[in-house]
Amino acid sequence: MLLSLVLLVASCSEFLNVTPENSQVADDYWRTQQDVENVLIGGYYYLRSTVVDYLIPWGECRAGLVYNAKSNTRLQTWQMQASNTSLCDWSTFYKIINVANTVLARADEACQNDETYTESARNSHYSEAYFLRALSYFYLVRNFRDVPLLLEAYQDDNVVINVPKTSEDTIMAQIKADIKAALETGAAKENFATTWETKGRATRWALYALMADVCLWKGDYADAITYCDFILNANSVNAPRFMSTPSRSVFMSMFNPGNSNESIFELQWNQEENQSNNLPILFDNDPDATPDATYVVSEAACADFVNEYIEILGDEFEEGMPATKESPRTYRASFSPKEGEGISRGMSRGYVWKYIGSTTEDKKRTTNYYDPNFIIYRVADVILMKAEACLLMDGGEPTAQHKLEAVKLINQIRRRAAISDFCDEDLTMVEMFSQEELLNQVLDQRKLEFLGEGKIWYDMLRMGRANNNQYKNSLLVEQVLNYNSCASISWLKSVLTSDNALFLPIMSTELERNDKLIQNPYYK
Repeated sequence: MLLSLVLLVASCSEFLNVTPENSQVADDYWRTQQDVENVLIGGYYYLRSTVVDYLIPWGECRAGLVYNAKSNTRLQTWQMQASNTSLCDWSTFYKIINVANTVLARADEACQNDETYTESARNSHYSEAYFLRALSYFYLVRNFRDVPLLLEAYQDDNVVINVPKTSEDTIMAQIKADIKAALETGAAKENFATTWETKGRATRWALYALMADVCLWKGDYADAITYCDFILNANSVNAPRFMSTPSRSVFMSMFNPGNSNESIFELQWNQEENQSNNLPILFDNDPDATPDATYVVSEAACADFVNEYIEILGDEFEEGMPATKESPRTYRASFSPKEGEGISRGMSRGYVWKYIGSTTEDKKRTTNYYDPNFIIYRVADVILMKAEACLLMDGGEPTAQHKLEAVKLINQIRRRAAISDFCDEDLTMVEMFSQEELLNQVLDQRKLEFLGEGKIWYDMLRMGRANNNQYKNSLLVEQVLNYNSCASISWLKSVLTSDNALFLPIMSTELERNDKLIQNPYYK
């Protein structure tokens, strides 16, 4: 967990372009604003490095809508073990946390030494550090539940890093405290000098989105709505906006070229700065490869997208007529059939087009543009967070008004997808639907909207745990049974009965290094 330090940053345009070196920072380092900026950049660099190994598999494979076809990992077969270091290594997140801790501990020294480094600029750096620490702990909690809480920078060997696990509730309280502290600095920016920094660094909007997500997980539904509204009702010209036009080009613009108006926070790559990633390779539907992609869409998830496609095209699909309509988030948008094949009922597998598609419908990215960003938050996410919070804030039975508000938000997402409203936006009409039915609608929209974005497992887990596991069977267990074809139904049922099995084991090497850690109960 040594501090990540970028020694040289040639220009702002090369942000995240230099691999940080692992070292402890010397006491005479903190002299200028650029020193702080360099260390902070290390946190973003490490966060970007988690996408392929952790953010995608952790957020997708257990649910089963997207699965690894080349390596039937223990994550998606629900046979995780402490020895599976590639699946349960949390060290990179603690590197990010230590970057944040160090900035919070040492940035003021640079402020005192550099006359050009204002308190406002220092506080802005503080707000980004709080965000990085909060987001990192939020990923850890959602995957391991109880984890060590480290708030002191590792600066020398006197710092105690072998500490026991801290409870989920305490970690969540710290996450909320960090986000509030970031906002209370008054220096969290609405925008930076460039678009990619505005979308790729922690802004006020990113803090609001993270807090809404955290409150939703914690069950603080009124607060979740408040923070959603800070984004959805913002009158600032710098606020991110939901792109409501129901067209494929609008939907795909979020992923190619990225940094759209709807984006709140996304991890950045830029091929022109020699920054590339292998997301287009991992998701590529190459007909000449066997198997043709690492990550593919399961048969049950294919059915969801085919059904939406048919709902929009109707008779044209049935009769094989040339389509005069488009399905904005299905065909060559979120979803794609195998190259050279069309959409059809009974497809056994499909592909996530977001990372491989270009701005032209039938063209893929070329190798010159293997730099798709990875979106952590966008406005559609916030809209569906608010819908979920509206349905849960009254306990077991939402009021008619809260049902109506949730239906309006669900319909907003559906209209952008060019599908009909779920139901009329009328109090009498929405009263016909139960809380469970409406939560299912929210979950359905999240599955279709965020395919491959590393969210769906957390959605199922969060909804299944809500109201003291009230809907664990329908919103979690049955969902996994429906989509996950990597393990037998009997095995999945036996595993999912244990709440402890819903979280990952602590890596065996961590237990060896730190005798204060106790293994998660299911894996003892």
